[in-house]
Amino acid sequence: MGSNKTVFFITGILVVVLGIFMTVPYGIQIIYSENNNSFLASSIVTIFIGILIILINLKKDNQLNLQQAFLFSVIAWVSIAIFGSLPFMLSNLKLSFSDAFFESMSGITTTGSTVILDLDSSPKSILLWRAIMQWLGGIGIIVMATTVLPLLKVGGMQLFKTDSSGTEKILPKTIEVAATIITIYLTLTSLCAAVYWFQGMNIFDSIAHSFTTLATGGFSTHNESIGYFKNPGIEITATIFIILGSIPFIAYLKFIKGNKKIFHEDVQIRGFVYLLLISILIMFIYLFINNNDHSFQDNLRISSFNVLSILSGTGYVTDDFGLWGEFPLIFFIFLMFIGGCAGSTTCGIKVFRLQILFLFIKNQIKKLIYPNRILVLNYNNEKIEDSFINSVIVFIFSYLFLFILIAVLLSITGLDFLSAISGAATSLSNVGPGLGEMIGPNGNFSEVSNVSKWILSFAMLLGRLEIFAVLVLFLPSFWRS
Repeated sequence: MGSNKTVFFITGILVVVLGIFMTVPYGIQIIYSENNNSFLASSIVTIFIGILIILINLKKDNQLNLQQAFLFSVIAWVSIAIFGSLPFMLSNLKLSFSDAFFESMSGITTTGSTVILDLDSSPKSILLWRAIMQWLGGIGIIVMATTVLPLLKVGGMQLFKTDSSGTEKILPKTIEVAATIITIYLTLTSLCAAVYWFQGMNIFDSIAHSFTTLATGGFSTHNESIGYFKNPGIEITATIFIILGSIPFIAYLKFIKGNKKIFHEDVQIRGFVYLLLISILIMFIYLFINNNDHSFQDNLRISSFNVLSILSGTGYVTDDFGLWGEFPLIFFIFLMFIGGCAGSTTCGIKVFRLQILFLFIKNQIKKLIYPNRILVLNYNNEKIEDSFINSVIVFIFSYLFLFILIAVLLSITGLDFLSAISGAATSLSNVGPGLGEMIGPNGNFSEVSNVSKWILSFAMLLGRLEIFAVLVLFLPSFWRS
């Protein structure tokens, strides 16, 4: 593979940036008189080690080839999760390394699962740090989805290449695109925080929730999540900005460059909106028939918010949908798998892959009727090659296979059937809450065994990095080539 100095050099920079961000919660510790220097200590250690990594791996060449891009993707995420766990271990919560790493990985992958028992009484600095982790994870996955993953051709992501740059020039293109993406991301986050504040949140809650809303992460500062506020205006605000975070950020780039019809013309965005509306309608009808405790408007609001939250992988809740009956449990697991749009902060298999699979099945049926007819598969006005279709199909079946494998492993560690199934789905799809009394909307992952937490953490990483970007590192041929 040659020298990997560039991989570790960039990782060192990211670690230093993470350490700098730790000073923000330290400021919160001072403001709220928490009498704890956990973030200052964590920041010093993180920045120091990050600088050492940079100095050891100084190199003039700033290129990443294909193999190094795979390696960097995994090392960067794992490194940030490790260093991001330091404040959790050093805080007054005194989490074990397993719990701290789980919480950190859940944050940086924008999953939203938590082991913290009482958020309402937790230190403000920790609550803000969880939000910052998800916000950084949101930026990270957008940049990767628009620059690195398309060049790695992971599960059909090559469809979203921003230009014809080769794999030898990944890093320069990443920096160029990242600048625009971060500007858009910052603007939307600021706007979200302002609207939350206007709707009645205090400044701290509005900032923390704006971070996790746009990142479709779902970490909240309260045990009852968004339901704590009991404010329809806040729920509507969350809904709007979750949708904005669920749209491919490449569409924002195209809009800025002059394509004003991109949000209407993009097939994936239209598919996501249609899927969302149909899913809301199904859940609304179910609640309207089976839930007589709420009015027409309340049922529509509750079904809309919770369906969007699960589909996008945000994981905010306003009601314990585990009490709605058997159908919502099955339906929400189905939505967990689908996820949102590629190139956004959302999770799951992604809408475009299901659209490609549907077109493929439709073409296969047509071939049975017209065996001599030449059928060309098009998506978003682009011709789709057979190799592309194969990569999408392989990804979907690999996703489902890994889900079954993870669920089996979780059941072996002692989790009941519903917790194992929903835990595997929510971690691999980066959603957050599972189903059942233990890990459902009103529960958390604190009672899960340490072995289960490590399995779930690995599943979060797999889901966030589109599976193959992680699994390729386990092939001996990857290291020999």
